[in-house]
Order: sequence, then C-alpha cells, then structure tokens
Amino acid sequence: MKKKSLISGLLISSALLLTACGDDGNASGEAGSGETYTLKMGTALAETDPIYQGLVEWKENVAEATNDEVQIEIFGNGSLGDDKDILEQAKVGTNVAVIVDAGRLAEMVPEIGILSAPYIVDSYEEASQVVESDLFKTWEEELAQDHNLQVLSFNWYQGDRHLLTNKKIEKPEDLKGLELRTPGAPIWTETISAMGASPAGIAFSEVYPGIQQGVIDGAEAQHPATYGANLHEVISNIAKTSHFQLLTGVVAGADWMDELPEEYQQIVKEEAAKAGAEASQNTVDQLADFEQKMVDAGVEVNDVDIQLFKDATESVYAEFDGYEELREEINKILGK
Repeated sequence: MKKKSLISGLLISSALLLTACGDDGNASGEAGSGETYTLKMGTALAETDPIYQGLVEWKENVAEATNDEVQIEIFGNGSLGDDKDILEQAKVGTNVAVIVDAGRLAEMVPEIGILSAPYIVDSYEEASQVVESDLFKTWEEELAQDHNLQVLSFNWYQGDRHLLTNKKIEKPEDLKGLELRTPGAPIWTETISAMGASPAGIAFSEVYPGIQQGVIDGAEAQHPATYGANLHEVISNIAKTSHFQLLTGVVAGADWMDELPEEYQQIVKEEAAKAGAEASQNTVDQLADFEQKMVDAGVEVNDVDIQLFKDATESVYAEFDGYEELREEINKILGK
C-alpha cells in the first residue's frame, strides 16, 4: 500500500487571536493604555467538561491580570464552527482561537500528527513528556513561522478514547461491518480502519442524531466528551480500548498575538499553561465519575485485551512517511 503523507491533527492550543479596539485595529503596544482585545475561543466540548471549565478559568484569570483589557469569549458545543475552519480564520488574522488535537495540525506540520497515532503514548504523563521536548518545540516553531499559528499551551488532556457502540466489542474482529465516527484527520481514520471498522468523519455535534437515526453505528471518544454530548443515551456499550491519549492545545493566530502588548502576550500564555495543567488534572480525577454516571444510566463498560488492538493498529505507522522513525524518537524521549 502506498504511504500517505503525514496528515493528522496536531493538538494545538486554541488560537488567541486578540483583536484590538482602535480605528486601525492595531495595538498601542503598551499594557494599560485602555485598548481592549477580544479573542473568540471555540471548542466542541460542553460546559460539563473539565476542559471547558478550564477555559473559563483561563478567561477569568486573563481578564483579572490585564484589568479586563484582554477578554476571552468561549463558544462551546461547536457553536463557533468546525475546528479546521477556525484554524483557517486564525491564520488570516481573525480574532478566533480553538482547542485542537495534533491530528488536525498535521495538515500543516505532518510530523506533529504522530501525537495522534494509536498507542504512541500510554498515559497523560507520557504525552506531557513529549510535548515538553525539543522535538515538539520544532513543530511549534514551524506552525508559527510557516502557517501563522501560535500555540499558547499544549497541555490540555481530555482523557483516553474508547469505542462507543450498541454491541459488545471485545476484539478487533467484533468491529467488522460497523461505521464509527472519528475526527476526519487521516491518522484517526486509518486507525479505525485498522481496527476493523469503517470510519465516518462527521462533526461531533452530529454523532448523537447519527447514532439515533442509524446513520452511523457508533463513535470513539473520551468519557467527558461522551457524557457531555449525552451519547450514553444512544449507545449501550463502551469498550475501553484507550487507543488514543487525547492531549490538545490552545491555538491562535500568530499575527493577532503579536498585536498584543508584550506583557499581555506573556500573561495569556502563562495563564493558558496554568489553566491547562489544572484542567488536565481535573480530567484525570473525574474520569471514573463520568464512567460511573454512564454505567448508572444503563451503559455496559467492558475492559478489553488492549494488546489485541495494539497489534491491529501496528500497521498504521507504516502508512505515514516517517512515522516509524518518529516513534523511535519518541520512545527515546520516554526512555522506552
């Protein structure tokens, strides 16, 4: 089979594209000058999600630290639009940002898509190690220099992703004939195909009606998002495959970020990192609670032999140029 170009979505931080309120739209370059800057922050997540709540904390802390001169408006449940569309707007100077995974960013920096490869890391801690490495910094720089996108922080952990269906899944063979929703980035769709299902790249907001109406047979997602979208109402089973560890980032437009006074740029980044760390820990702490709520609602949650799914998705790495070598680099970073 021909190798595909590395195209998958980088988990980048949602763009902090802050618009200056002035006749010419340019900042004065001085904090406390009375200029105000507004960033519209998009996410597909619901208000019940720890990550969404972390974005609210980020918003409040930035407003306080800048005397309300930097204002962040949060748009949940995909109401600001598709992640890819928001990124395109950020690149051309619109005051928008998005919380996004590495798979989508891979369309611009192919190598970063390795972070969305199946079982590339086994935990939030391992994912954090990679994001803090020099390797990841080179991808960040390429995004900024070549694509006008600024990663504000990439430490927003949303949990490990599992299979959501209306039949019990215990092994890859059980997925034959099922159509499952996954984000449209090639690394994600290739992974679902390798597992044995057919991938459907529809918007997350369309998953509930899609399953309900029989358009798709299920999806794959992390517990907070599954519960937040009420998917436990239209599925009967969750197979705990943990095939992706979903670490995401807040990404904004580099040009708009540059329009902020330097002091405010620092505040926005520092507060994004702080809020991301706290939201990630809250996610880890609440995963079991989200699972119990869905069990209480009648969903069967079953553990699987993860090695079977690791073996099934091993072929994915050979489908993307350079991913086998990148995996070796990451294993060295992790000391494996």
